[in-house]
Amino acid sequence: MTEKKYEDPFRNYSRYLREKYGTSVYRVGVDGGFSCPNRGRNRKNPGCTYCDEDGSRAPYIGTEVDIKKQVEGAIAFLKKRYKAKQYILYFQAFSSTFAPVSKLRKIYDYGLSLAPFRELIVSTRPDCITEKKANLLASYQKLGIDVWVELGLQSASDKTLKLINRGHTVERFIEAYCLLRNYKIKLAIHLIFGLPGENEEDILNTVRFVAKLKPDGIKFHNLHIPYNTKIYEEFRRGEIAVLSDKRHIDYLIKSIELLPPETIIMRLTTDTLPSKLSSPKHFLNKATLYDAIRKKMISLNTWQGKRYREK
Repeated sequence: MTEKKYEDPFRNYSRYLREKYGTSVYRVGVDGGFSCPNRGRNRKNPGCTYCDEDGSRAPYIGTEVDIKKQVEGAIAFLKKRYKAKQYILYFQAFSSTFAPVSKLRKIYDYGLSLAPFRELIVSTRPDCITEKKANLLASYQKLGIDVWVELGLQSASDKTLKLINRGHTVERFIEAYCLLRNYKIKLAIHLIFGLPGENEEDILNTVRFVAKLKPDGIKFHNLHIPYNTKIYEEFRRGEIAVLSDKRHIDYLIKSIELLPPETIIMRLTTDTLPSKLSSPKHFLNKATLYDAIRKKMISLNTWQGKRYREK
């Protein structure tokens, strides 16, 4: 049994940033204009079955395309709402390494020039990582900033990946993960709970798989059903259901117990604008969910890593 290591029952991301930088640090979500392999050149084409046409684009960006205006607008928003002073550049929308290296360098350089960012985060897919792209990302470490890649896995089941039209295998994920790790790039893994056909055993097997990789961070999502997606049509036909907040909390606690104590818990739930969301309509918001998990873990006398096994 692993001993409790942190004040909270799990390693909280915002606390990690405050401890590292001495103040709160906020991510500036940017759409770099990328698409993804599933969609090709046209971002309006269908992608993963659960992904809508915005591809995780931050809501406060609105319809803005120009990166400079996106950054300026986001910083203005964060200053007004949170009195923010420190920022991380976060290429969030779609697959932010889905372009030639020359174009990626130009976009990343330009974005980083727009503010004194403390970190660079790039969200992408395993099949959009190559040796040259990993080398490019690692080169920004010379600026004295942390470089993170958020790598979508969603499930460690090839059957599920095929069902949701991910377009890559678990093996391809491992290849990309190891390549980025070799360049000492920090890595966060995205998982979705409640995918079609998956039960608790499938979900926890995915978490055990991820735990063995010892990622720097992890993002947990509960399955959302946005309008105008393939999964919405499956939902309408009654072929799939979404998790209740109670079930999601149960899965989260069991998953957090299995993770290495050092892994940063960066997200616990999914954000989708209510106007775009078909289901779940009634689910705890982020702050309430966080508080509920924290209180329940304390009441259960459990913590991150309690059931983690290194070998």
